[in-house]
Amino acid sequence: MSMKKIVINQINGGNHFMNLEVVKDTQLSSLIFAGRGKVRDIYQVQDKLLIVSTDRLSAFDVILPDPIPYKGRVLNSLSIFWMDKTADMVPNHFITADVSEYPEEARKYLALLEGRSMLVRKAEIFPIECVARGYIIGSGWKDYQAHGQICGIPLPTGLKQAEKLPEPIFTPSTKAEIGAHDENISFDKVKDLVGLETAYWLRDKTIELYLYGSRWAEDRGIIIADTKFEFGLVDGTRTLVDEALTPDSSRFWPIDQYRTGISPPSLDKQFVRDYLETIDWDKKPPAPSLSADIIAKTKEKYLSIYRLLTGKDL
Repeated sequence: MSMKKIVINQINGGNHFMNLEVVKDTQLSSLIFAGRGKVRDIYQVQDKLLIVSTDRLSAFDVILPDPIPYKGRVLNSLSIFWMDKTADMVPNHFITADVSEYPEEARKYLALLEGRSMLVRKAEIFPIECVARGYIIGSGWKDYQAHGQICGIPLPTGLKQAEKLPEPIFTPSTKAEIGAHDENISFDKVKDLVGLETAYWLRDKTIELYLYGSRWAEDRGIIIADTKFEFGLVDGTRTLVDEALTPDSSRFWPIDQYRTGISPPSLDKQFVRDYLETIDWDKKPPAPSLSADIIAKTKEKYLSIYRLLTGKDL
């Protein structure tokens, strides 16, 4: 793809250009800016939200200075893929990703929005990251080494790093602000935050979605070690929101490269985390720049997992 550019708005009378292949930030000046996450820029469009997936990459809750080409397109397209497949399991907030169907004030940004945006229903977000773990890795592995359990759930002794758990477990965490760290919490804490009925619904739907995605992925040579979802209320109905089973929210391991006792090779942003662990960085802002080689390899991992899971090229 050529590195085309497009004028997306006017700033102080001059042209503001944005690269269509790599989008780190958006400034859609005729829309109402509603918020910015680690990766997504959110705009209010009439009574709905427009979510734009940028190519920003975060690690250890810090946004890195270098965007990853095509990353936002992968996140957006893969989330839509999964939401379509699981719509009969749980309602989701997705309306359309066809820019021609967006309200008129958003359609003017077609070249920027196409492939990396979705129009969604507004939701009142539950203050919980709903994490499902099928394998013991990452912060779960650290908690297990220290306490023999994760989020208050006791686990068998003698587990190895990356070992498959007897059954998937629900290990929720808080939703931290940008720059802060999520903290694992107990299921009792979830009950306190959202009430008994919703807590059980969040747990059961998280595991159900994880199991569905895991079976689909395994048939295509991929292990989903863990993943996280977010849910909220849309017109009083509990609803899946944000993203679903992407390489930002999940660990994807090629089955033919999997073994226990290590952090297995991955097709997700764990590759970047592992690289950052090898350099002298205290995991506080500002984050170090990534080399061209690391950026290129990360880009290919994101594109590869999309092809493997969907059977399509982006």
